[in-house]
Amino acid sequence: MHNLIFSDTAYILLGFIEVLTDLYAVVWQPFIIADGQAELEDIRDFLEFNGFQNTRRQAYLNKEFGLILEDIHDENVIVKNEKLFFIDTVFI
Repeated sequence: MHNLIFSDTAYILLGFIEVLTDLYAVVWQPFIIADGQAELEDIRDFLEFNGFQNTRRQAYLNKEFGLILEDIHDENVIVKNEKLFFIDTVFI
């Protein structure tokens, strides 16, 4: 889901690794060096423009797609050349 909405920071699945009895996905994501701090207002404006409603401080709902997007704060969104890059999104 992240790759469809935030294609500039799309994950690539490299494979899986087993640690003890747990299986983990190994992913790669582009490394982007930020040149500014993401502002919560800019994040909210961007997501609302794309059909998400702010339901809690760091959570957004898109009723059309039935998606909840969480953990969206200024440390999980970075800015480069005045563009927002979402790097650690949680979809429910």
